[in-house]
Amino acid sequence: MKLAKTRLRPAPRDLDLNIHVDTAETGIPSPSQFVRWVSAALLGAPRHVQIGLQVLDNEAAQALNREYRGKDYPTNVLSFALSEGETLANLPLFGDIVFAAPIVAAEAQGQGKTLMAHYAHLTIHGVLHLRGFDHEDEADASKMEALETTLLAKLGYADPYAQDAC
Repeated sequence: MKLAKTRLRPAPRDLDLNIHVDTAETGIPSPSQFVRWVSAALLGAPRHVQIGLQVLDNEAAQALNREYRGKDYPTNVLSFALSEGETLANLPLFGDIVFAAPIVAAEAQGQGKTLMAHYAHLTIHGVLHLRGFDHEDEADASKMEALETTLLAKLGYADPYAQDAC
């Protein structure tokens, strides 16, 4: 009698992704694109994940950057982690990622990248911040950039650091 072969599959992830778009900017990724990119960046993360994605205009993004970081200008992406990358037993990964859509579009054009490639990169970058990755020093930056490059390559995107950094 032959034993049936079974393929081990990873346990399904409980991903609660809330997407809010409040900008007149065009070319915003679809929910399924955001799910794909977020999922790619969650490899090895807790099973239960709740992330809010906001795509805003420059004024709203600037207000958040000013209020929470003390920097009075809009920036391409902001990450707000509830748990700051701590993985506590049975607790989900919570956080918010905010995009300034006009800046993302201008950067993509200025760097000669497609808008979707740039959103993919910034989404992965933001999720990695939620997971506790950082780029405050050179060693951490190298580690984070290498992971971003690997994840993006698996998704079919070029190395975002080949020419310009975000």
